[in-house]
Amino acid sequence: MKKLKYLFCLFIVLSFYNGYAQKDTLLVKTNTTEKTQLPIIDSSKQLDAIDILYRILGKTAAETKRQKSSKLNFSLVPAFGYSLSTGFAVDLTGNVAFYTSSSHKENLSAIDAETIYDTKGQIIFTSRSEIWAHSNDYKLVTDLRLERYPEDTYGLGAGTRQAKDNPIDFTYMRTYFTVFKKMLPDFYGGVGYNLDYHYNITQKGNADNTVSDFTKYGFAPQSTSSGFTLNLLYDSRRNKINPLGGGLASITYRDNYTFLGSDHNWQELNLEFKKFLKLSDKSNNILAFWSIAQFTSGNVPYLDLPANGEDMYNNSGRGYEQDRFRGKNFLYLESEYRFGITKNGLIGGVVFANAESLSEFQTNRFQKVAPAAGTGLRIKVNKHSDTNVCLDYAAGLYGSHGLFVNLGEMF
Repeated sequence: MKKLKYLFCLFIVLSFYNGYAQKDTLLVKTNTTEKTQLPIIDSSKQLDAIDILYRILGKTAAETKRQKSSKLNFSLVPAFGYSLSTGFAVDLTGNVAFYTSSSHKENLSAIDAETIYDTKGQIIFTSRSEIWAHSNDYKLVTDLRLERYPEDTYGLGAGTRQAKDNPIDFTYMRTYFTVFKKMLPDFYGGVGYNLDYHYNITQKGNADNTVSDFTKYGFAPQSTSSGFTLNLLYDSRRNKINPLGGGLASITYRDNYTFLGSDHNWQELNLEFKKFLKLSDKSNNILAFWSIAQFTSGNVPYLDLPANGEDMYNNSGRGYEQDRFRGKNFLYLESEYRFGITKNGLIGGVVFANAESLSEFQTNRFQKVAPAAGTGLRIKVNKHSDTNVCLDYAAGLYGSHGLFVNLGEMF
Protein backbone atom coordinates (compact mmCIF):
# COMPACT_ATOMS: atom_id res chain seq x y z
CA MET A 1 0.00 0.00 0.00
CA LYS A 2 2.95 2.33 0.59
CA LYS A 3 3.97 2.05 -3.09
CA LEU A 4 0.37 2.63 -4.07
CA LYS A 5 0.29 5.89 -2.11
CA TYR A 6 3.43 7.14 -3.89
CA LEU A 7 1.94 6.19 -7.25
CA PHE A 8 -1.32 7.95 -6.39
CA CYS A 9 0.55 11.17 -5.48
CA LEU A 10 2.49 11.04 -8.75
CA PHE A 11 -0.75 10.51 -10.62
CA ILE A 12 -2.33 13.61 -9.04
CA VAL A 13 0.75 15.71 -9.93
CA LEU A 14 0.55 14.56 -13.55
CA SER A 15 -3.17 15.34 -13.60
CA PHE A 16 -2.60 18.92 -12.54
CA TYR A 17 0.25 19.26 -15.04
CA ASN A 18 -2.31 18.38 -17.67
CA GLY A 19 -4.78 20.85 -16.16
CA TYR A 20 -2.52 23.83 -16.70
CA ALA A 21 -1.36 22.82 -20.19
CA GLN A 22 -2.84 24.55 -23.21
CA LYS A 23 -5.74 22.63 -24.77
CA ASP A 24 -5.09 23.28 -28.45
CA THR A 25 -1.64 24.89 -28.39
CA LEU A 26 1.67 24.63 -26.57
CA LEU A 27 3.42 27.33 -24.56
CA VAL A 28 6.89 28.11 -25.90
CA LYS A 29 9.21 30.07 -23.59
CA THR A 30 11.85 32.49 -24.83
CA ASN A 31 14.38 34.58 -22.93
CA THR A 32 12.10 37.60 -22.77
CA THR A 33 8.55 36.54 -23.50
CA GLU A 34 6.16 33.66 -23.28
CA LYS A 35 3.89 33.28 -26.27
CA THR A 36 1.35 30.82 -27.58
CA GLN A 37 2.47 28.93 -30.69
CA LEU A 38 2.06 25.64 -32.51
CA PRO A 39 -1.51 25.88 -33.86
CA ILE A 40 -3.17 22.67 -35.01
CA ILE A 41 -3.22 22.18 -38.78
CA ASP A 42 -6.76 21.65 -40.09
CA SER A 43 -6.84 18.10 -41.48
CA SER A 44 -10.13 18.77 -43.33
CA LYS A 45 -8.12 20.75 -45.90
CA GLN A 46 -5.83 17.78 -46.52
CA LEU A 47 -6.35 14.52 -48.42
CA ASP A 48 -7.84 11.21 -47.32
CA ALA A 49 -8.60 7.80 -48.82
CA ILE A 50 -12.14 8.86 -49.81
CA ASP A 51 -10.73 11.75 -51.88
CA ILE A 52 -8.38 9.31 -53.61
CA LEU A 53 -11.29 6.96 -54.35
CA TYR A 54 -13.32 9.82 -55.85
CA ARG A 55 -10.37 10.78 -58.08
CA ILE A 56 -9.97 7.20 -59.29
CA LEU A 57 -13.68 7.09 -60.12
CA GLY A 58 -13.52 10.55 -61.73
CA LYS A 59 -16.02 12.09 -59.31
CA THR A 60 -14.40 15.48 -58.79
CA ALA A 61 -17.74 17.15 -57.95
CA ALA A 62 -18.29 14.75 -55.08
CA GLU A 63 -14.74 15.37 -53.84
CA THR A 64 -15.35 19.14 -53.87
CA LYS A 65 -18.63 18.67 -52.02
CA ARG A 66 -16.74 16.95 -49.19
CA GLN A 67 -14.69 20.06 -48.40
CA LYS A 68 -17.36 21.00 -45.87
CA SER A 69 -17.71 18.56 -43.00
CA SER A 70 -21.06 16.81 -42.65
CA LYS A 71 -22.92 16.51 -39.35
CA LEU A 72 -21.97 12.83 -39.11
CA ASN A 73 -18.57 11.66 -40.31
CA PHE A 74 -18.46 7.92 -40.96
CA SER A 75 -15.37 5.76 -41.36
CA LEU A 76 -15.74 2.12 -42.40
CA VAL A 77 -12.88 -0.30 -43.00
CA PRO A 78 -13.42 -3.92 -44.09
CA ALA A 79 -10.23 -5.93 -43.76
CA PHE A 80 -8.71 -9.35 -44.17
CA GLY A 81 -5.46 -9.94 -42.41
CA TYR A 82 -3.42 -11.57 -39.68
CA SER A 83 -2.59 -10.61 -36.10
CA LEU A 84 -1.17 -12.38 -33.06
CA SER A 85 -4.50 -12.32 -31.21
CA THR A 86 -6.79 -13.43 -34.03
CA GLY A 87 -4.76 -15.41 -36.57
CA PHE A 88 -6.19 -14.85 -40.05
CA ALA A 89 -9.33 -12.77 -39.67
CA VAL A 90 -12.14 -11.05 -41.49
CA ASP A 91 -12.78 -7.74 -39.78
CA LEU A 92 -15.35 -4.98 -40.29
CA THR A 93 -14.64 -1.86 -38.25
CA GLY A 94 -16.45 1.46 -38.33
CA ASN A 95 -16.87 4.66 -36.38
CA VAL A 96 -19.03 7.74 -36.54
CA ALA A 97 -17.78 11.09 -35.23
CA PHE A 98 -20.06 14.04 -34.53
CA TYR A 99 -20.75 17.12 -32.42
CA THR A 100 -23.88 17.05 -30.27
CA SER A 101 -24.73 20.69 -31.03
CA SER A 102 -24.59 22.89 -34.12
CA SER A 103 -22.23 25.30 -32.36
CA HIS A 104 -19.51 22.59 -32.09
CA LYS A 105 -18.72 23.78 -28.55
CA GLU A 106 -18.47 20.21 -27.28
CA ASN A 107 -15.57 17.83 -27.74
CA LEU A 108 -15.91 15.51 -30.72
CA SER A 109 -18.12 12.53 -29.83
CA ALA A 110 -17.48 9.09 -31.31
CA ILE A 111 -19.20 5.71 -31.50
CA ASP A 112 -17.35 2.71 -32.89
CA ALA A 113 -18.32 -0.87 -33.65
CA GLU A 114 -16.30 -3.89 -34.73
CA THR A 115 -17.13 -7.42 -35.88
CA ILE A 116 -14.42 -10.08 -36.22
CA TYR A 117 -14.38 -13.69 -37.34
CA ASP A 118 -11.04 -15.51 -37.45
CA THR A 119 -9.28 -18.82 -37.91
CA LYS A 120 -8.93 -19.28 -34.14
CA GLY A 121 -12.71 -19.58 -33.94
CA GLN A 122 -13.14 -16.19 -32.30
CA ILE A 123 -16.41 -14.39 -33.03
CA ILE A 124 -16.39 -10.87 -31.63
CA PHE A 125 -18.80 -7.95 -31.59
CA THR A 126 -17.94 -4.76 -29.72
CA SER A 127 -19.50 -1.31 -29.55
CA ARG A 128 -17.96 1.54 -27.60
CA SER A 129 -18.90 5.19 -27.32
CA GLU A 130 -17.72 8.45 -25.79
CA ILE A 131 -20.45 11.08 -26.16
CA TRP A 132 -20.15 14.69 -25.00
CA ALA A 133 -23.26 16.78 -24.37
CA HIS A 134 -24.37 20.32 -23.46
CA SER A 135 -21.10 22.30 -23.72
CA ASN A 136 -19.13 19.36 -22.28
CA ASP A 137 -21.18 19.46 -19.06
CA TYR A 138 -21.81 15.71 -19.41
CA LYS A 139 -19.99 12.75 -20.86
CA LEU A 140 -21.48 9.28 -21.47
CA VAL A 141 -19.14 6.31 -21.91
CA THR A 142 -20.33 2.82 -22.89
CA ASP A 143 -18.51 -0.44 -23.61
CA LEU A 144 -20.64 -3.35 -24.86
CA ARG A 145 -19.27 -6.72 -26.01
CA LEU A 146 -20.40 -10.20 -26.95
CA GLU A 147 -17.61 -12.64 -27.74
CA ARG A 148 -16.86 -16.30 -28.24
CA TYR A 149 -13.19 -16.21 -27.42
CA PRO A 150 -10.86 -19.22 -27.63
CA GLU A 151 -7.32 -18.06 -26.86
CA ASP A 152 -3.92 -19.14 -25.61
CA THR A 153 -3.09 -18.19 -22.02
CA TYR A 154 0.19 -18.61 -20.18
CA GLY A 155 -0.54 -18.22 -16.49
CA LEU A 156 0.08 -15.38 -14.06
CA GLY A 157 2.95 -12.89 -14.01
CA ALA A 158 5.18 -11.24 -16.62
CA GLY A 159 7.72 -14.07 -16.89
CA THR A 160 5.54 -16.92 -18.19
CA ARG A 161 6.96 -18.98 -21.09
CA GLN A 162 5.53 -20.71 -24.15
CA ALA A 163 5.74 -24.11 -22.43
CA LYS A 164 3.00 -22.95 -20.05
CA ASP A 165 0.53 -22.40 -22.92
CA ASN A 166 -2.94 -23.31 -21.65
CA PRO A 167 -5.59 -22.94 -24.40
CA ILE A 168 -8.94 -21.87 -23.01
CA ASP A 169 -12.34 -21.17 -24.51
CA PHE A 170 -15.25 -19.11 -23.21
CA THR A 171 -18.18 -16.91 -24.12
CA TYR A 172 -18.12 -13.39 -22.74
CA MET A 173 -20.64 -10.60 -22.26
CA ARG A 174 -19.64 -7.12 -21.08
CA THR A 175 -21.93 -4.22 -20.20
CA TYR A 176 -20.29 -1.01 -18.95
CA PHE A 177 -22.04 2.36 -18.54
CA THR A 178 -20.57 5.51 -16.97
CA VAL A 179 -22.05 9.02 -16.73
CA PHE A 180 -19.75 11.98 -15.96
CA LYS A 181 -20.73 15.45 -14.73
CA LYS A 182 -18.43 18.44 -15.08
CA MET A 183 -17.20 19.87 -11.77
CA LEU A 184 -14.56 22.28 -13.15
CA PRO A 185 -13.40 22.95 -16.71
CA ASP A 186 -12.13 19.58 -18.02
CA PHE A 187 -12.60 17.95 -14.59
CA TYR A 188 -15.44 15.45 -14.07
CA GLY A 189 -16.95 13.15 -11.49
CA GLY A 190 -18.82 10.04 -12.56
CA VAL A 191 -20.72 6.96 -11.51
CA GLY A 192 -21.17 3.78 -13.47
CA TYR A 193 -22.09 0.11 -13.56
CA ASN A 194 -19.85 -2.73 -14.83
CA LEU A 195 -20.91 -6.29 -15.62
CA ASP A 196 -18.52 -9.03 -16.77
CA TYR A 197 -20.07 -12.46 -17.42
CA HIS A 198 -17.96 -15.40 -18.65
CA TYR A 199 -19.58 -18.78 -19.28
CA ASN A 200 -18.90 -22.09 -21.04
CA ILE A 201 -15.31 -21.80 -19.80
CA THR A 202 -13.02 -24.74 -20.66
CA GLN A 203 -9.26 -25.29 -20.52
CA LYS A 204 -6.94 -27.88 -22.09
CA GLY A 205 -4.11 -27.64 -19.57
CA ASN A 206 -0.47 -26.62 -19.90
CA ALA A 207 1.49 -27.77 -22.93
CA ASP A 208 4.25 -29.15 -20.65
CA ASN A 209 1.67 -31.20 -18.67
CA THR A 210 2.18 -29.17 -15.49
CA VAL A 211 -0.79 -27.87 -13.48
CA SER A 212 -2.06 -24.60 -14.97
CA ASP A 213 -2.17 -21.37 -12.98
CA PHE A 214 -5.88 -21.24 -13.83
CA THR A 215 -6.38 -24.53 -11.89
CA LYS A 216 -4.16 -23.37 -9.02
CA TYR A 217 -5.97 -20.06 -8.82
CA GLY A 218 -9.41 -21.68 -8.87
CA PHE A 219 -10.96 -22.89 -12.12
CA ALA A 220 -14.73 -22.44 -12.58
CA PRO A 221 -16.89 -23.05 -15.68
CA GLN A 222 -18.42 -19.59 -15.35
CA SER A 223 -17.91 -16.33 -13.47
CA THR A 224 -19.85 -13.14 -12.85
CA SER A 225 -18.55 -9.77 -11.69
CA SER A 226 -21.13 -7.05 -11.13
CA GLY A 227 -20.42 -3.74 -9.45
CA PHE A 228 -20.65 0.02 -9.30
CA THR A 229 -17.85 2.42 -10.20
CA LEU A 230 -16.83 5.81 -8.86
CA ASN A 231 -14.82 7.91 -11.30
CA LEU A 232 -12.68 11.05 -11.39
CA LEU A 233 -11.66 12.28 -14.81
CA TYR A 234 -9.56 15.04 -16.32
CA ASP A 235 -9.88 15.18 -20.13
CA SER A 236 -8.61 18.06 -22.27
CA ARG A 237 -8.50 16.12 -25.57
CA ARG A 238 -10.78 17.65 -28.17
CA ASN A 239 -10.74 14.64 -30.49
CA LYS A 240 -10.18 11.28 -28.83
CA ILE A 241 -9.91 9.51 -32.23
CA ASN A 242 -6.66 11.36 -32.99
CA PRO A 243 -5.59 13.69 -30.15
CA LEU A 244 -3.36 16.59 -31.21
CA GLY A 245 -2.86 18.06 -27.76
CA GLY A 246 -4.11 17.98 -24.21
CA GLY A 247 -4.33 14.83 -22.16
CA LEU A 248 -6.34 12.52 -19.94
CA ALA A 249 -6.02 11.42 -16.33
CA SER A 250 -8.59 9.14 -14.73
CA ILE A 251 -9.16 7.32 -11.47
CA THR A 252 -11.76 4.54 -11.39
CA TYR A 253 -12.72 2.58 -8.28
CA ARG A 254 -14.84 -0.51 -8.90
CA ASP A 255 -16.61 -2.41 -6.10
CA ASN A 256 -18.30 -5.73 -6.96
CA TYR A 257 -21.00 -7.13 -4.71
CA THR A 258 -22.65 -10.52 -4.36
CA PHE A 259 -26.04 -8.81 -3.90
CA LEU A 260 -25.62 -7.47 -7.46
CA GLY A 261 -24.92 -10.98 -8.78
CA SER A 262 -21.13 -11.22 -8.38
CA ASP A 263 -19.63 -14.55 -7.43
CA HIS A 264 -17.54 -12.74 -4.81
CA ASN A 265 -17.04 -9.27 -3.35
CA TRP A 266 -13.87 -7.78 -4.84
CA GLN A 267 -12.42 -4.36 -5.64
CA GLU A 268 -10.28 -2.72 -8.32
CA LEU A 269 -8.48 0.63 -8.53
CA ASN A 270 -7.61 1.73 -12.07
CA LEU A 271 -5.37 4.74 -12.79
CA GLU A 272 -4.78 5.90 -16.36
CA PHE A 273 -2.77 8.80 -17.80
CA LYS A 274 -2.33 10.07 -21.39
CA LYS A 275 -0.44 13.10 -22.64
CA PHE A 276 -0.06 14.48 -26.18
CA LEU A 277 2.69 17.00 -27.01
CA LYS A 278 2.67 18.86 -30.35
CA LEU A 279 6.25 19.50 -31.38
CA SER A 280 6.07 21.85 -34.37
CA ASP A 281 3.93 24.61 -35.85
CA LYS A 282 4.59 23.22 -39.35
CA SER A 283 3.07 19.79 -38.80
CA ASN A 284 0.74 17.78 -36.56
CA ASN A 285 3.59 15.58 -35.35
CA ILE A 286 2.87 14.36 -31.82
CA LEU A 287 4.83 12.80 -28.97
CA ALA A 288 2.35 10.73 -26.97
CA PHE A 289 2.58 9.02 -23.56
CA TRP A 290 0.27 6.44 -21.98
CA SER A 291 0.40 4.75 -18.59
CA ILE A 292 -1.94 2.40 -16.71
CA ALA A 293 -1.86 1.10 -13.14
CA GLN A 294 -4.42 -1.47 -11.93
CA PHE A 295 -4.65 -2.94 -8.44
CA THR A 296 -7.16 -5.54 -7.26
CA SER A 297 -8.14 -7.00 -3.90
CA GLY A 298 -10.46 -9.82 -2.90
CA ASN A 299 -11.34 -12.99 -4.78
CA VAL A 300 -11.18 -11.76 -8.38
CA PRO A 301 -12.35 -14.25 -11.06
CA TYR A 302 -9.38 -15.43 -13.12
CA LEU A 303 -10.66 -13.99 -16.42
CA ASP A 304 -11.37 -10.60 -14.78
CA LEU A 305 -7.79 -10.18 -13.56
CA PRO A 306 -5.85 -7.33 -15.21
CA ALA A 307 -4.09 -8.33 -18.43
CA ASN A 308 -2.44 -6.70 -21.42
CA GLY A 309 -4.88 -5.76 -24.18
CA GLU A 310 -7.80 -5.48 -21.75
CA ASP A 311 -8.06 -1.69 -21.79
CA MET A 312 -11.24 -0.20 -23.28
CA TYR A 313 -9.94 -0.35 -26.86
CA ASN A 314 -7.78 -3.50 -26.46
CA ASN A 315 -4.60 -1.74 -27.58
CA SER A 316 -2.14 -2.01 -24.68
CA GLY A 317 0.82 -4.33 -25.10
CA ARG A 318 1.53 -4.14 -28.84
CA GLY A 319 4.15 -6.82 -29.45
CA TYR A 320 2.16 -9.49 -27.59
CA GLU A 321 -1.13 -11.22 -28.20
CA GLN A 322 -4.05 -10.09 -26.03
CA ASP A 323 -3.98 -11.62 -22.51
CA ARG A 324 -0.40 -12.87 -22.98
CA PHE A 325 0.32 -11.65 -19.43
CA ARG A 326 -2.13 -11.65 -16.53
CA GLY A 327 -1.92 -10.90 -12.80
CA LYS A 328 -3.69 -9.39 -9.80
CA ASN A 329 -1.89 -6.07 -10.37
CA PHE A 330 -0.73 -4.41 -13.60
CA LEU A 331 1.67 -1.59 -14.50
CA TYR A 332 2.01 -0.31 -18.07
CA LEU A 333 3.92 2.47 -19.83
CA GLU A 334 4.05 3.38 -23.54
CA SER A 335 5.49 6.20 -25.62
CA GLU A 336 4.86 6.88 -29.31
CA TYR A 337 6.06 9.42 -31.85
CA ARG A 338 3.54 10.17 -34.63
CA PHE A 339 4.73 11.95 -37.76
CA GLY A 340 3.56 12.81 -41.26
CA ILE A 341 5.15 11.25 -44.33
CA THR A 342 3.26 12.96 -47.16
CA LYS A 343 2.60 16.72 -47.13
CA ASN A 344 -1.07 16.20 -48.02
CA GLY A 345 -1.71 14.32 -44.75
CA LEU A 346 -2.69 11.06 -46.44
CA ILE A 347 0.14 8.90 -45.07
CA GLY A 348 1.98 9.08 -41.78
CA GLY A 349 4.11 6.89 -39.58
CA VAL A 350 4.84 6.03 -35.94
CA VAL A 351 7.57 4.53 -33.81
CA PHE A 352 6.73 3.28 -30.33
CA ALA A 353 7.92 1.33 -27.31
CA ASN A 354 6.12 -0.07 -24.29
CA ALA A 355 6.80 -2.02 -21.13
CA GLU A 356 4.52 -3.89 -18.75
CA SER A 357 4.76 -5.74 -15.49
CA LEU A 358 2.19 -7.94 -13.76
CA SER A 359 2.40 -9.26 -10.23
CA GLU A 360 3.63 -12.84 -9.83
CA PHE A 361 1.27 -15.59 -8.71
CA GLN A 362 3.02 -16.73 -5.53
CA THR A 363 4.53 -13.47 -4.25
CA ASN A 364 2.06 -10.92 -5.71
CA ARG A 365 5.12 -8.73 -6.38
CA PHE A 366 6.30 -7.02 -9.54
CA GLN A 367 9.44 -8.97 -10.39
CA LYS A 368 9.76 -8.96 -14.20
CA VAL A 369 9.21 -6.48 -17.02
CA ALA A 370 8.09 -7.36 -20.55
CA PRO A 371 9.18 -4.70 -23.08
CA ALA A 372 8.16 -4.37 -26.73
CA ALA A 373 8.76 -1.93 -29.58
CA GLY A 374 7.68 -1.36 -33.15
CA THR A 375 6.83 0.93 -36.02
CA GLY A 376 3.87 1.46 -38.30
CA LEU A 377 1.98 3.35 -41.00
CA ARG A 378 -1.02 5.67 -40.77
CA ILE A 379 -3.45 6.08 -43.68
CA LYS A 380 -6.04 8.87 -43.43
CA VAL A 381 -9.52 7.47 -44.13
CA ASN A 382 -11.61 10.44 -42.98
CA LYS A 383 -10.03 13.91 -42.86
CA HIS A 384 -13.01 15.56 -41.15
CA SER A 385 -12.84 13.31 -38.07
CA ASP A 386 -9.04 12.95 -38.53
CA THR A 387 -9.43 9.15 -38.50
CA ASN A 388 -6.47 6.99 -39.54
CA VAL A 389 -6.14 3.29 -40.22
CA CYS A 390 -3.23 2.10 -38.06
CA LEU A 391 -0.98 -0.69 -39.38
CA ASP A 392 1.73 -1.52 -36.84
CA TYR A 393 4.38 -4.20 -36.52
CA ALA A 394 5.78 -4.86 -33.05
CA ALA A 395 8.06 -7.37 -31.35
CA GLY A 396 8.51 -8.37 -27.71
CA LEU A 397 10.15 -11.10 -25.63
CA TYR A 398 10.06 -14.88 -26.12
CA GLY A 399 9.92 -14.56 -29.91
CA SER A 400 6.62 -12.69 -29.84
CA HIS A 401 6.00 -10.44 -32.86
CA GLY A 402 3.15 -9.58 -35.19
CA LEU A 403 0.85 -7.12 -36.93
CA PHE A 404 -1.59 -4.89 -35.04
CA VAL A 405 -4.43 -3.04 -36.80
CA ASN A 406 -6.77 -0.34 -35.50
CA LEU A 407 -9.20 2.31 -36.76
CA GLY A 408 -8.21 5.51 -34.98
CA GLU A 409 -5.01 6.03 -33.02
CA MET A 410 -3.98 3.28 -30.61
CA PHE A 411 -4.38 5.67 -27.66
